[in-house]
Amino acid sequence: MKHLFLLMFIVLFGAGAFAQVKTDSVAYSRQRAKINAMLAARRLKFGQYDTSLTKRSGIFHMQTKNDIRRSNQILMDIVDTDDEIFIELKKLFDYRTNQLNYTAFQKKQIENTAREVEKERIAYMKTINSFRTQNEALKTQMAKQNEDYQSRQKLYIIAIAILIVSVIVLLILKRKRSN
Repeated sequence: MKHLFLLMFIVLFGAGAFAQVKTDSVAYSRQRAKINAMLAARRLKFGQYDTSLTKRSGIFHMQTKNDIRRSNQILMDIVDTDDEIFIELKKLFDYRTNQLNYTAFQKKQIENTAREVEKERIAYMKTINSFRTQNEALKTQMAKQNEDYQSRQKLYIIAIAILIVSVIVLLILKRKRSN
């Protein structure tokens, strides 16, 4: 009997602890309501059991076999209700565990997504920096090629000028010799 009261206290305390949990899950809320209804039915059955223990319909105000059988039947109903409550509590624990696991999964997924985004951002930054470096290198190469082109152009102009001057000088010398 003491064990039964202890069990009842643990179940009621456990149900009170679960009643304080606030969750968004509809299935979890339904399961909690179902367990609370079962606990209320158990309280009623326990009241009936307590009443049946004090009922004495026999001679000299003694309990009869039928009184004891009724008390035992009510007690068996209480035990069956307790078994059902334990089954439903297991389902409730499973709902809660699944919710916690799903929340942890979502958290890990968000963290992984954040890491991937950060990796992509860093990769883009590295690519941009390498393009900037290449751009600077190409600009310096282009400036050097421009300088080389301008210096070659000056050499070509000087060479053409020398060639023209030498052709003119040769023509002048040839005219002087022919005259």
